[in-house]
Amino acid sequence: QVQLVESGGGLVQAGGSLRLSCTASGTIFKIYDMGWYRQIPGKQRELVARITRDDITNYADSVKGRFTVSRDNGKHTQWLQMNSLKPDDTAVYYCNANVQINWARQVDVWGQGTQVTVSS
Repeated sequence: QVQLVESGGGLVQAGGSLRLSCTASGTIFKIYDMGWYRQIPGKQRELVARITRDDITNYADSVKGRFTVSRDNGKHTQWLQMNSLKPDDTAVYYCNANVQINWARQVDVWGQGTQVTVSS
């Protein structure tokens, strides 16, 4: 079993910054792509940012230039640095990872989510 544990959410004023962390634990051979998604009530979960094992990144247009995703393969951890936050960034943020758990199997794993609230 693999678990993703997120931390770093909270309440911040518009223009402020937060840094989210996500660490994987359990039976892990290798972690491939990792990413961050967010969801607000009544809407579909949407991609925020993804990062490959080789640090190739892609971002939603709405966060480009403000958010930065990074990772440490040795620590099975990724981060999302969020700057210049806007009220529209308010959502539950979820960590995601594609994990190889043995020689033949990969699984897609989600964290429990962390609330980010940006006040105007």
